[in-house]
Amino acid sequence: MHSVAPPPRAPDRIIVFDTTLRDGEQAPGFSMSVAAKLTMATALRDLGVDVIEAGFAAASPGDAEAVRRVAGEVEGPVFCSLSRANEADIRTAYGALQSTPKRRLHIFLSTSPIHRAAKLKMSRGEVLDAAVRAVSFARTLFDDVEFSAEDAIRTEREFLCDVMEAVAEAGATTLNIPDTVGYSTPAEIGALFTEVRGRIMPRFPDAVLSAHCHDDLGMAVANTLSAVASGARQVEVAVNGIGERAGNCALEEVVMALRTRRDLYGVDTGVDTTKLLATSRLLSALTRSPVARNKAIVGGNAFAHEAGIHQHGMIADARTYEIMRPEDVGFAGTHLVLGKHSGRAAIAQRADALGYPLNGNELAQVFAGFKRRADEIGEIDDRELIAIIVGSTSTAGGARAAIS
Repeated sequence: MHSVAPPPRAPDRIIVFDTTLRDGEQAPGFSMSVAAKLTMATALRDLGVDVIEAGFAAASPGDAEAVRRVAGEVEGPVFCSLSRANEADIRTAYGALQSTPKRRLHIFLSTSPIHRAAKLKMSRGEVLDAAVRAVSFARTLFDDVEFSAEDAIRTEREFLCDVMEAVAEAGATTLNIPDTVGYSTPAEIGALFTEVRGRIMPRFPDAVLSAHCHDDLGMAVANTLSAVASGARQVEVAVNGIGERAGNCALEEVVMALRTRRDLYGVDTGVDTTKLLATSRLLSALTRSPVARNKAIVGGNAFAHEAGIHQHGMIADARTYEIMRPEDVGFAGTHLVLGKHSGRAAIAQRADALGYPLNGNELAQVFAGFKRRADEIGEIDDRELIAIIVGSTSTAGGARAAIS
């Protein structure tokens, strides 16, 4: 029995392919049990991702069981297993995905000179033949087949195009051009996608070009966005950017970049962005890996402001310093942090909210006491602020009484 073929894709719709449970989970420190994978897969389904790469079925019996359970117990997205370019892996993946009609096989094979020589010990011709054989066999079991040219960025462009054209001819419906080692730059990867698109799309207009970028040089998100601008219509991502070495393109970052700058990219995703924070925190809890406070979109400081100039602007109009609404990614709202960098406007606003309206000399007295205390302990919470207010205003009141 074949899988269900993927539906036609709108030209302005980006397919979100999540590999948190495969590339993300295989990274040191992020291993998950089958139960944790089921919990995470359910959250990814609710988030609205299109494809969930549930694992690498041939990697181990445990991975095969995880793919089988996730694909069999969570409904909605397309479920995918990674596979090497051989019949044994393909059959194992098929067995693990049999319980879901919406299944995809993701075949990978290295194409770069360094991988061909050092890892595969194969010539260009042998790599091309192996790729075509694998995709051709996979199409006897799957209608939805993705092919990845591992280390595509360091592959000769003409040969990469030859491989992509050949596997498309053999029946691959998604063509992934991965920056496996995080080597590329936005300009370079954009030019590459433009070249592959020009070679492939005239003959295979329904093929989907996909970007899978690693973050070794800190450019995974930027490279992915450049690929989208140059014709990629699938992005391969992971929650919190987890993955091999420095990680993958962060799902939350690329999704919000596409949403916030729709004027520039002109595309949408099906992700419910209001669930981004909850999904990030769930993964952090399941893997016991905290998210850095300065992490874009979902970090604790993403919508927090301490500098007085910024706080004054935020009080006047949040658009002065926030390009996204915190509620749009799942935060309750903006957080004006009270600390040694805060200004009078933020202190007055928070004091008023706590039931202590301040102005004039009272505000000046409280502000001076606030600055002294903030230098001592750093962040000032509500309890500490009330103590400062009470202490400062009672002292000022006593002084006024003595003068009168």
